[in-house]
Amino acid sequence: MTAADYAEQLKHLDATLRNVEGVLDLDRLRRDKAELERAAAQPDLWEDQARAQEVTSRLSYVSGEIRRLERLRSRLDDAFVLLELAESEGDAASLAEVGTELGALRKAIDELEIRTLLSGEYDAREALVAIRAGAGGVDAADFAEMLLRMYLRWAERHGYPTEVYDTSYAEEAGLKSATFAVKAPYSYGTLSVEAGTHRLVRISPFDNQGRRQTSFAGVEVLPVVEQTDHIEIPENEIRVDVFRSSGPGGQSVNTTDSAVRITHLPTGIVVTCQNEKSQLQNKASAMRVLQARLLERKRQEEQAKMQGLKTDAAGSWGDQMRSYVLHPYQMVKDLRTEYETGNPAAVFDGELDGFIEAGIRWRKQQQLAGQK
Repeated sequence: MTAADYAEQLKHLDATLRNVEGVLDLDRLRRDKAELERAAAQPDLWEDQARAQEVTSRLSYVSGEIRRLERLRSRLDDAFVLLELAESEGDAASLAEVGTELGALRKAIDELEIRTLLSGEYDAREALVAIRAGAGGVDAADFAEMLLRMYLRWAERHGYPTEVYDTSYAEEAGLKSATFAVKAPYSYGTLSVEAGTHRLVRISPFDNQGRRQTSFAGVEVLPVVEQTDHIEIPENEIRVDVFRSSGPGGQSVNTTDSAVRITHLPTGIVVTCQNEKSQLQNKASAMRVLQARLLERKRQEEQAKMQGLKTDAAGSWGDQMRSYVLHPYQMVKDLRTEYETGNPAAVFDGELDGFIEAGIRWRKQQQLAGQK
């Protein structure tokens, strides 16, 4: 490419970044940071631990967003300067360096631009993710455990804190179900495109004859409930059961009946939590999950009234959103966006950003098409 080509691309990236800075409101983020720093400096902050954690978590997120925007702006400005030097001195090596940096900047700014597409009612919230083994027996349970690791690794790659609330192990291998939280702003809006049925095709490691097996797992993504949601659950509408926590192979996690199962009687929704050592902590976590499920149910019912229809997830062939094929070839493909990769190992190790970004753009296109 010529210097003129690079200059044109840098101008385009500059316009995109300015748009992102405007939508994310960098000035507001800086004001928020100053207010949160004042709140964090209060000597009595930790007298209310929930409030303190909320303040420190929000401060960490806002500071990270500001650093990210400022770093990109600085890198883009430096690229313009380097291009001018390369042109004036006829330096081919510097021009090549501009080309390399241009590619990296484009990827980083595209990733940030995705955030501007998250404008749903609950998109800015933290996420609760539930994974359940579907059809496929022990292979499906093993697949559910693979998906749990995949999402936890994705969160780890981004520096997002997670908390596993419940893991129900299958008898032979894998998980019947698992529920965990991703404690970062916008994690709900980001991960909500992962909801649906995931399908795995591979040579089963549990089949003595080495036959190919197709198995399924369902992923549910919910927004974390906030105090402003007014999701009240009367005590007479729930049944609380306690039992002893256990891990794989019957290993005792706790020697007391600390695990909690809550049944919401009007809807039949059942939530369990067993990963905390205290029964009170498990009950509090289970109530948060139940509130999130009821909030999502309310949102779906309101949406169904507006659309005049309601669809239920079938959890098998009919509503697949992604296929993971390990045999006879290697491929992971999203069936909605057509985004695919030939490296399943990387995907299972948490490299999900390409799929998530394609899903967010696809969802936005569907929303715009529905408004016409």
